[in-house]
Amino acid sequence: MVTVAGVDELLDETGQPRPIARDLMSRLDTLGLDELRERQRATDLEILTMGITFTVYSDGENIDRAWPFDIVPRLIAGAEWEQVDRGLKQRLRALNMFIDDLYNDRRIIADGVFPADLLDDSANYRPECEGISPKFGVWAHISGSDLVRAGDGEFYVLEDNLRVPSGVSYVIENRGVAKRTFPELFEREFVRPVDGYTDELNKMLASLAPEGRSNPRIAVLTPGIFNSAYFEHSFLAQRMGAALVEGADLMVGDDDNVYMKTIHGPERVDVIYRRIDDLFIDPDVFREDSTLGVHGLMRAWKAGNVAIANAPGAGVADDKCVYAWVPDMVRYYLGEEPQIKNVPTYRCMYDDERTYVLDHLHELVMKPANESGGYGIVIGDRASEEALAEVRRAIEHDPRNWVAQPILELSTAPTLVEDGLEPRHLDLRPFVLTGAESYVTPGGLTRVALQKGSLIVNSSQGGGSKDTWIVDAPFEADADDGVPTESQSQSQSQSQSQSGAG
Repeated sequence: MVTVAGVDELLDETGQPRPIARDLMSRLDTLGLDELRERQRATDLEILTMGITFTVYSDGENIDRAWPFDIVPRLIAGAEWEQVDRGLKQRLRALNMFIDDLYNDRRIIADGVFPADLLDDSANYRPECEGISPKFGVWAHISGSDLVRAGDGEFYVLEDNLRVPSGVSYVIENRGVAKRTFPELFEREFVRPVDGYTDELNKMLASLAPEGRSNPRIAVLTPGIFNSAYFEHSFLAQRMGAALVEGADLMVGDDDNVYMKTIHGPERVDVIYRRIDDLFIDPDVFREDSTLGVHGLMRAWKAGNVAIANAPGAGVADDKCVYAWVPDMVRYYLGEEPQIKNVPTYRCMYDDERTYVLDHLHELVMKPANESGGYGIVIGDRASEEALAEVRRAIEHDPRNWVAQPILELSTAPTLVEDGLEPRHLDLRPFVLTGAESYVTPGGLTRVALQKGSLIVNSSQGGGSKDTWIVDAPFEADADDGVPTESQSQSQSQSQSQSGAG
């Protein structure tokens, strides 16, 4: 039996399986730890053999490591997931309307709903995009919203990743590995498939093509093999039948069209799924020293001759300060109440909120507004006095760049470690595609803190992953299917999953 301290995804407060997890936990008990460890070793070898890797940047070196995967899956009931699905689609509709509004009419600022001065120091606002409205009014076509389940049993959005979110390839690969690890469970469980993502991605990207392009050419623009997400770039390009290109493989002609250099001559490209940051995509407009982008790409995009996903400038909403206003955006643009909540957030740019943060550093999680991958985050109750003094100075020096959130009581799930099955903290990154229509992955990338007591789930900082099962009937009829409500969770340890891109 696994000891539970707080809300667990699979076990109740007594350590017994929840209804949705009874079959899984029974199977794990039947197999025993020795067999589970053998299956974990076989899985690790399979991942290594298949070349499923990620890159860690350490001491100036690029180190490829096998993808860390825990064989015990995370289960979520289908009925609960429907609410998450609707909430994420709603959220991305509002975020895209916000981005489009900022670069055009700025109604939300004129109406006093969003502060104009927040844009003054925005690291990701691109004046070069003003006056542009991409097809469907969508800027963030591919997004990854990080979710956490708190002590009240509810899912919350911890942050939105709208620039170049990564990790979806591991969602698909995790499922393939899990099927081979527990084939007997997939014969009995009603688990929603995830491998339709690449078809949905391909369909969405094709829909962005300029008018009149009935069979559009799609290219995935990668920084190259040394990028930490290169495995994903090549994986998605292969699955979609798209070209995998670097900046040097493309050129913009005198007709303002984008062409790919091939042995047969230039071939027109209609849609670019870019996996490089804004500042590197076009040295004529942004960083002159960039060798990753394409001269004239912004000119071709503005002319409507090529679609870029995600659109340049979409990152203006990928900001932990802007995040605090998303519920207001939902109400303003859609006239609806948010179906999925934000984590309460203190904005240090405001004097009263900054004063509260500085007076309660030990009780909060401090986050720099534009960092990702969990970097720069300070967890108040676990930080040294020196670290707290340093973050205090940073907040006082640049309050616009900092937000703070309460230390949440986050869920755990049984995880296979050296001593057996033990609870580990986790988060969840579903991926949302937005074009003429919206699509949310059934589940997403569950990232898990593999180290005991750790709150860091990012793979670049020692985290791992689990397969995420969205399970339908027969569990939908069971009233006790979900995680406990707040009244059922009285004694829970305080913990916080610190999530970011990568």
